[in-house]
Amino acid sequence: MNDLTTAQLQRQNILNNRYALQAAEQHLQLGGVVFQGQTVFTKQQVTALFEVSDATVERYISNHGEELKGNGYQLLKGKNLKEFKDLVDVSLINEGNKAPLLGVFSFRAVLNLAMLLTESERAKAVRSRLLDIVMDVLAERTGGHTKYINQRDEHYLIASFQEESYRKQFTDALDHFVVENQWKYVRFTNLIYQCIFRENAAEYRQVLKLAAKDSIRDTMYSEVLTLIASLETGLAHELEKEFKRLGRKLSMQEGAALFGQFESHPLFKPFILDARTKMASRDLEFRDALHHKLEAYIQSVPEADFDRFLGETSKSLEDRLSDPATLAVFKRLKDR
Repeated sequence: MNDLTTAQLQRQNILNNRYALQAAEQHLQLGGVVFQGQTVFTKQQVTALFEVSDATVERYISNHGEELKGNGYQLLKGKNLKEFKDLVDVSLINEGNKAPLLGVFSFRAVLNLAMLLTESERAKAVRSRLLDIVMDVLAERTGGHTKYINQRDEHYLIASFQEESYRKQFTDALDHFVVENQWKYVRFTNLIYQCIFRENAAEYRQVLKLAAKDSIRDTMYSEVLTLIASLETGLAHELEKEFKRLGRKLSMQEGAALFGQFESHPLFKPFILDARTKMASRDLEFRDALHHKLEAYIQSVPEADFDRFLGETSKSLEDRLSDPATLAVFKRLKDR
């Protein structure tokens, strides 16, 4: 884990994880005032909490204003300010009772500031405890198994089922339209992997520290599986079309050249960008796995993804397979 004071992406990942924030609010007991349904802190409270000066807090607000505002720092004015002043002791407002504006920090913004402050030992202690809480929440909600966290997504099973069907079309096309070669399945599968995430199967396995018995596709996110399926069925179609045009099977080189033309179609660009971004960002956050060839695509993981993999709609694969509604969907797909 990078130093949070200099790593904005890691800071935002923590702040986007509402399950970690709920646990942190419960365990850290930082105080604050309940205002309009949420806990907020005045600058006076923040300076006391972190044992720093007013000028220090102002400097961080000035230097990191957009980040702090994005995580709940706000200026109260007008009706909201009057309501807040009526609620709290005037001693908590060091701007003076007549100030037309008052800056307040949400709990999330206070944690944001704690991850920025380098001058405060108290902030350093909060950072350390916060990292422990994040890891504890992840372990608790996944049962300690993040290797297959992708399978907790409610869309995973359908994507996996459909990809298997398209995979059969793909391997059949290789059988019928490409000359015999013991490496052709590995070769064309790796071409698809390299097209999407710039890694072949062996490299992907190494990044995720997978054992020889582990299935690569069992660890892939639903969006990645769907894109693989699109490339597989599309390539199968192109191989058949070229086979008919030539009146013979394609050589390995001809098949690879055909795929090179196929993958360069502009249609795939936004989907490949999306898959690279999701895979690189999620794997770094949830699996502590860095895809070096995709570093440029890493972004903070959005709040919706924490709900998707840790929230109420996420379930283990075993739980989903025992759900009658899920089994009914599979039966309909199979009977189509």
